[in-house]
Order: sequence, then structure tokens, then C-alpha cells
Amino acid sequence: MSISPLRVQFKTACELLDVSRESLRHIIRTDATFPRPLKFGDTKQAPVYFDYAELLEWHNSKKQSLVIMEA
Repeated sequence: MSISPLRVQFKTACELLDVSRESLRHIIRTDATFPRPLKFGDTKQAPVYFDYAELLEWHNSKKQSLVIMEA
């Protein structure tokens, strides 16, 4: 049995999606369906996380929409 993380750091989200930091920032700005980042703290340099399950759900929905478009 493997345990999935509840949240992932910005860097890990980039690695999971295989995109650069700037590409992920662009996705966040332009795609309303992308999960919103969660900032832990009030400072400018507070860490930013993403909900792992929401990232997977977003990725799977994008994958499904590509399959539908190809059909």
C-alpha cells in the first residue's frame, strides 16, 4: 500500500507535470480549471503548495478532453 501526499510543493508540481516554473505560472494565470495554489503563511516568501488530488484530477480531465478531441 502506498500513501499519496496530501500536498506538493511548487517545485514538485512542476516535476509531476514536467513543466518549467514559468510554464506552471502561465497555466495558473490562464487556466481557470487549474487548482489554485495554497500559500502557507503571510510573508511574501511563504511556501506555496498544491493539493495532490486536485492536480491529478486536473491532469486526468485534460487527458480526457484530448481523447475526446481526437475521436
